[in-house]
Amino acid sequence: MLIRADASPAIGSGHVMRCLALAEAWQDAGGRAQFASAPPLLLPETLLRKSFQVLEIGSAPGSEEDAQQTLNLAHQHGAEWVVVDGYHFGADFQRMLKSGGVKVLFVDDYAHASPYSADWVLNQNGCAQSNAYEKREAYTQLLLGLKYCLLRGQFIEWQEWNREIAATGHRVLVTMGGSDPANFTQIALRAVSLLADDSIEVDVVIGAANQNSYPGGKSISREKFRLHRDVRSMAKLMASTDVAISAAGTTAWELCFMGLPAILITLAPNQLPIARELSQRQCAIHLGDASDISAEKLAYQLRLLLKSKELRQAFSSNSRELVDGNGARRVVSALRGTKLQLRPVNERDLRMLWEWANDSQVRAASFSSEPIPWATHVAWFAEKMRKGRCHILIAENAQNIPVGQIRFDGREDGDFEIAISLERLRRGQGLAALLIEEAARLASKTGLCSRLHAFVKAGNVASVKAFERSGFELVAIEEVRGMAAVHLSRSLREAPGKRNQFSMTG
Repeated sequence: MLIRADASPAIGSGHVMRCLALAEAWQDAGGRAQFASAPPLLLPETLLRKSFQVLEIGSAPGSEEDAQQTLNLAHQHGAEWVVVDGYHFGADFQRMLKSGGVKVLFVDDYAHASPYSADWVLNQNGCAQSNAYEKREAYTQLLLGLKYCLLRGQFIEWQEWNREIAATGHRVLVTMGGSDPANFTQIALRAVSLLADDSIEVDVVIGAANQNSYPGGKSISREKFRLHRDVRSMAKLMASTDVAISAAGTTAWELCFMGLPAILITLAPNQLPIARELSQRQCAIHLGDASDISAEKLAYQLRLLLKSKELRQAFSSNSRELVDGNGARRVVSALRGTKLQLRPVNERDLRMLWEWANDSQVRAASFSSEPIPWATHVAWFAEKMRKGRCHILIAENAQNIPVGQIRFDGREDGDFEIAISLERLRRGQGLAALLIEEAARLASKTGLCSRLHAFVKAGNVASVKAFERSGFELVAIEEVRGMAAVHLSRSLREAPGKRNQFSMTG
């Protein structure tokens, strides 16, 4: 995969940062990703620390020469896919790449590049509508909405974390994106100082393209003022603060995922739809355009948010419902043609399940490695079908071909255990984590239970990682049938009690 995206003081680093999330997910699925960017190469250190190679584009961004150079780099480095993210890329850019024989994912925000000829168009914003992309090729497919929101891997580790809302907020996060050309950060610091509250602490995040200086927050005491450049873990910093003052760019979706109440500022016209949507959904306060906001106006809203636990609780809860953190994996799945759908098992699947269960690798990973006789399998299947607390689902790809199965078994405490297996030829494609994720999503949606458990035979590192990538956390090392087992679990955000929609008949 070759990612064509730029970062500069003028455009910030949002395009590159969300593509970094996609690159991480692509890498996790066994692929290789590289970036191609035009000078100035004001790229976050995060990108370089991840060991992603950055190739330089020597042409005017978005030009015909740029498209040709991007195409040449894709062929030179064996990239089947080219990801394009930036407002200076248009219809001609897509067309040139497609005519050069590569597959194209076009990352979009406001349908500015019509007519579309990319293989896929991704608009991760909640307000994305398919009718905005009517002018597209017949083969061009759409990935629209927050389901595909691109969050970096560091955020996925916080999927099961729950924010505690303090009675009064004291710690403020100020983050104006990668560049902040209008230097709104300084206005935010002035607003904090107007609160005249010695208990307030301020964390200021400065992006790689931010050329402003902040010697010490002026009227804010040095011990209460922390300046962060190129933060290694933005998720951890968000988790430690009570309120954010933020630009309404891609960071807004990270704030939602972390449930961090925010005051959003629009620094560019393309941020307005995001800010309005989050305000309408009661996830944040949209204060308006940066050019119209004074420090006094911001201080008033900030004081209100810090003092009101009820408002911060509502914002946090509403935000967490919007973004689940699995968007990048869903996009990778679409590009790889591995979109899965789940259906209930039926008797016609009996022999297929028996053959899958007796595969040598499956037996080696099981707590009982002996081959399963046909008669034993038939009796086991009949018993499972009679039980009201056992559900077996078959996963099928876009061509309706079975690729794996997942089983939910009820526990005495009301929770469920899950076990998965993949058809032999489907292993090593990143499907395990995707299958677990889809199963957890369905269990949450149907109110099956409030927590899922998994037991993996010790030494099966690949399976443990698949569950961890899907939000499971280590509980303990326990014993199952006389063997060491890794016990993992994941809580489901939606509480049980909804109508159970699983059906055990085909």
